[in-house]
Amino acid sequence: MPLTSDPHRPTAPAQPDAGRLYSLVETLRQRAPLIHCLSNTVVENFVANVLLALGAAPAMVVDAGEAAEFAPVADALSINLGTLTEPQAVAMRAAVQAANAAGRPWVLDPVAVGHLSLRTRFAHELLAVAPAIIRGNASEIIALAGAAGGGRCVESTARSEAALPAAIALARARGAVVALTGETDYVTDGERVAGFANGDPVMQRVTGVGCALSATCAAFVGICSDRWLAACAAVAYTGVCGQLAARAHDVTPSAQAGPDAVSRPARPGSFMPSYLDWLAGLGQDDFLRLLRPADA
Repeated sequence: MPLTSDPHRPTAPAQPDAGRLYSLVETLRQRAPLIHCLSNTVVENFVANVLLALGAAPAMVVDAGEAAEFAPVADALSINLGTLTEPQAVAMRAAVQAANAAGRPWVLDPVAVGHLSLRTRFAHELLAVAPAIIRGNASEIIALAGAAGGGRCVESTARSEAALPAAIALARARGAVVALTGETDYVTDGERVAGFANGDPVMQRVTGVGCALSATCAAFVGICSDRWLAACAAVAYTGVCGQLAARAHDVTPSAQAGPDAVSRPARPGSFMPSYLDWLAGLGQDDFLRLLRPADA
């Protein structure tokens, strides 16, 4: 049954203090949380490198027996359904159960939910066992909330603004924070809603940016008990870093460049190393200057 948001229970725009968000970045670098990742096999290397660049410690422990043993040791767990198989589902169940028993927060990334039967059933099964944060694109969040997502497998064809009511309803129904990403990103716990308008379209042309964001949410919730604030920090910081990485090689062509002048390509190849560099080194002044709140 589709989830619906109570129209008589309004949400409150609640943009978090940017300085507080950056202080969580500094705390993450100091504490180096250990993040257990059961991830999309296509992007494991990139996800691990993103966590390392942030200052976290990634661990890709995927065997079912070891996953249950390791999850209580980690500060947080990230579950990504991108290349889900039945054996991987067994390991994910074991890790989630062990994390919950140990009081460790975990993040659900429901990649392509609503389009394929195994992952859709499994995503709804996991929703019942208390994820701290759900991170998805508009189509995925709409599908999780029980409506037709309208996506194209892992891609979203819905705008994040259109999915915001579904995100709020999902957060209220599941007691989780929902990080809804797209051209504008939103973070809601069902009561508070924050919006962010950083990032760059090239981020959609690099495999693993969204998956890595889910693991980044796990890193922040591993060091911050306020799950909404943790997700806001993850979304805001990576958005600014992505914007800087995408524009790192911008060259303004001269008006006298001549007939051989060409426009700058999107540069998805150079984006990835530049993104890691900014994640590792973005300073507070630049973060505060470039962060763009959005109306919610």
